[in-house]
Amino acid sequence: QVLLEESGGGLVQPGGSLRLSCAASGRTFSTYSMGWFRQAPGKEREFVANILWSGGITYYADSVKGRFTISRDNAKNTVYLQMNSLKPEDTAVYYCAAARTPFLPARSVGAVGSWGQGTQVTVSS
Repeated sequence: QVLLEESGGGLVQPGGSLRLSCAASGRTFSTYSMGWFRQAPGKEREFVANILWSGGITYYADSVKGRFTISRDNAKNTVYLQMNSLKPEDTAVYYCAAARTPFLPARSVGAVGSWGQGTQVTVSS
């Protein structure tokens, strides 16, 4: 089991930027892919981004490709999500996610083994 703690959410105007961080503890961080999902009110939780254990391969939802960047620092057991050119439709609770299986990506809810508590991101003028 891994414990995940997000930080960095908040209120930002359209076109602005935020960086989310997720600190992990409790198991070998470097062998598991890490990622971010989000859930808007009344909607299902959806995949946002994932980064493999080595950091060399990343995956993004089409809706955020070119605007969001995921990265990780295995020495600090931390994964980041840099969000640029934010839109009102990016408003959601963002959840950090650790894969259930080592070395494999987690791009669906079922592939996630551990969740963070979530951090609110609100994009509004």
